[in-house]
Amino acid sequence: MEHDAFASLAILQLSSPCRLLPPACCPDKDLVVLVSRLAGRDRLTLWKMQGTKKWDIEVECDEDSIESVSALAWSPCGQTIAVSHGFSRITLHSVQDGHVERSLTIPASSRNSEQQHRITGAWWFPGCRDLPRSTIPDIFKRNEINTGSALSILKVLPLLDPLREEDHKLTATDLFAFQGTQTRAALKSSIPEVISNWPSLLPDPSLASLCPPILIDEQGKTAKETQIYVSAEDENSLLVIGDDNGKLHCFLDGSYYLGPISTLPSTVPTAVFKDPKQPLLLLHPQTSATDLLSATFTPLSIDLPLLVSHRIRDFARLSSAARELMWYVMRVMEDLREVWFGSGSLTGAREAGPKWTQLLETRLRDQFGQKEPSAILELTGLLVAGLCSEGLSDFLSSSEQMSERALQKWESTVTDALIKLRDSSTLQLVPALQRLHIIFEEVRGWSLIPQFTLFGFNTDDITHCLSSLKQGIFTANLLAFQARGELGSFKHFLSFLRYEIALAGNSPETRSPPEHDILEVNHYLMSGLKTSQIDRWFTGPAPQFDPGDLGLPRHNTNTNKVLEEALEQAHTALQDPSQTSWQPKVSTADKSHLDRNLWVLVHDLAVRCQRVFAHVSKATARSAIVSGSGGATPFQVEASETVSSGACQFIRERVVRRNELDNHLQHLAIYLASEMRPLFFLTRTPYAKCAAGVPLHIDVTVMECSIVGHDPGDVTDVHLCNAEFFDDEILVIVYKVRGGDGPMFAATVHYSALEYQTQSEGYVKGPARKDMIANVLQRLNEGHLSLKPIPIKRRRQLTACRDGSVSLAVNGRVGRRVVCILDGVGTTMDILDMEGDEDEDESEMDSTGG
Repeated sequence: MEHDAFASLAILQLSSPCRLLPPACCPDKDLVVLVSRLAGRDRLTLWKMQGTKKWDIEVECDEDSIESVSALAWSPCGQTIAVSHGFSRITLHSVQDGHVERSLTIPASSRNSEQQHRITGAWWFPGCRDLPRSTIPDIFKRNEINTGSALSILKVLPLLDPLREEDHKLTATDLFAFQGTQTRAALKSSIPEVISNWPSLLPDPSLASLCPPILIDEQGKTAKETQIYVSAEDENSLLVIGDDNGKLHCFLDGSYYLGPISTLPSTVPTAVFKDPKQPLLLLHPQTSATDLLSATFTPLSIDLPLLVSHRIRDFARLSSAARELMWYVMRVMEDLREVWFGSGSLTGAREAGPKWTQLLETRLRDQFGQKEPSAILELTGLLVAGLCSEGLSDFLSSSEQMSERALQKWESTVTDALIKLRDSSTLQLVPALQRLHIIFEEVRGWSLIPQFTLFGFNTDDITHCLSSLKQGIFTANLLAFQARGELGSFKHFLSFLRYEIALAGNSPETRSPPEHDILEVNHYLMSGLKTSQIDRWFTGPAPQFDPGDLGLPRHNTNTNKVLEEALEQAHTALQDPSQTSWQPKVSTADKSHLDRNLWVLVHDLAVRCQRVFAHVSKATARSAIVSGSGGATPFQVEASETVSSGACQFIRERVVRRNELDNHLQHLAIYLASEMRPLFFLTRTPYAKCAAGVPLHIDVTVMECSIVGHDPGDVTDVHLCNAEFFDDEILVIVYKVRGGDGPMFAATVHYSALEYQTQSEGYVKGPARKDMIANVLQRLNEGHLSLKPIPIKRRRQLTACRDGSVSLAVNGRVGRRVVCILDGVGTTMDILDMEGDEDEDESEMDSTGG
């Protein structure tokens, strides 16, 4: 046995008790995550292995709920940390500064929407990079975009103008907190629920032909948007979340929700493993999180056939582009509504006219004795007949609202609002709806292909979305037309006011000729000053008109028939000279009765579109094939009296991948701490034979909790505090001498080189792990199995951990190979370098000092 074999990297003295979860170590960096709790909220702290803190943040949670971090997982590239909260939320944090890159929500079940299930585990598996796509190489670098598809059309379209977004508002903490390493509260997003629940990959505005939004930082300056890129390792990766109801929730690329997969009700999925070359999940359900031995010994397999091809990812990109466009349309509508009606901090242009008329009527009533004054009647008489009452003349010549400064403010407010309504409708709203229509035309095409039956398209919803998009495009164009006309009438109205103000203050000899159109001014008085037609685009019922109500051809799925009718009508008109002559009276369709509430239409459209994509995104879960051998269904355990659940202190699991397809080995480390004889079990089971239905085949070795010293008779009884599989060959254990308060030791065991004894099917009666343990104990008592001490190769005495339980997190990747050991109090952590040697470190220090 080699003593003081490992080098100590650092000893962390923590200010508050922390938790160390098993996957806390970053797979490809010298980083470790600790979870602490302060003032009823969990915090994440990222530490470097050398002992310095990188960042410390408060975990984002709802105000009305007390959530705690239940699991975490690292992305395959090591740049993102997935943190699960309590019941249904997962936040993904950047490794650079801990900020929330995106937040995922597990939708509630339609059957039990009020019942929530706690998240018990998280796993993030790398994806298959060589999915079959086409035999023709991508020599034109289309980035996996098919020629002629909706995304290829959007790719060549000009990018739509960006929108301005507030990064975050300045708070007292930002003003007075010390700069540098500081604790930060997570920022809450203002994204509506329909958009946050929309299944999507990582945000990519260019995919939907949109310019990235312009962010405004806390100083009011324009800031660049931090674009989130998917690394090659994270592409096609699968984030799997397990809950205590036996369900697995999968997210493609850690973002796109693939739906819930039901395994066994009221169970906890454990030891989830994904085959690296095919979409196959293997797991072991157990009855509860505390009953470790109740898990099934043979794995339950979940086959995801839709992930074999690239179709799910192609549709996910369509869903992502549609989400970006819909969110863009909703933000444009929000800006237009705020400009016109105003908000809490902004006065809308709509209020300027009614406020002016109210001031005029108040003066006519209070100062000139009119009982029921009418500003519109007074202005109409002045416009048509030149009749100006004493009160109106006094208001035009002496009111503060009639000063040039007040008129310029009124003019700039209304003009800017109408110009924004006109330009945003023409340059942003209509093109975005047209791009969304292109996407839904392709979605309708997907729904008509028999090969996509498993996707479960709802053709009625798709048809309704296409109809609503056509209504939205027409209504948005009508809004631009209305804003353009009202802008011209408003300019004539202001010109009329300036003319009458000058006339009221000067003699007739200095009168300037009028520049306003009487009809335009009268039109604004009737339908612009007190009540504007633009209000109908934000109030009232949603549009329900048909293209036939506008004089357009009715919708017909037979495009050739519509084209033939149009050509026949054109030929008939050309043959009759009277049809092509000047028509003095042309009848136009009256559109004044049509509902135009574009605000309601857009929000209803967003809900329906989200429902279409959310339903299709769960096709992967609906088509999942859950199967297992006869022993994969728990839990009629006959050995419960022989092995109690409390005797098992811990179980550690690892699946060793082999070069042969499906030939993986599952290793278990089980510690039974009975008072009579503590035992340490190591088992080995080939997954390929379990999946193929071959009779159960288990290799097992049983060790007594003792170690052998230098002399053959020097045997010391030990108590195992914790253990973890380090890599495919080494197991790390933490132990102390039994019955004493002595120091703790970290040691390694080469479990791959041990001698295992095979247990055939006849010796394992029952589906659960406790049945296997009971049968092993029975064979041990009968003398068929022999006990051996734990063969420790290398060890090191721990300086920080002295007594109690410990938490363990390891990183056995080549080039990293570190072990983190947190004491039971949670305030001291040892970090060991498993490849380094204490003597080597001392010699390096001596040479450096020399």
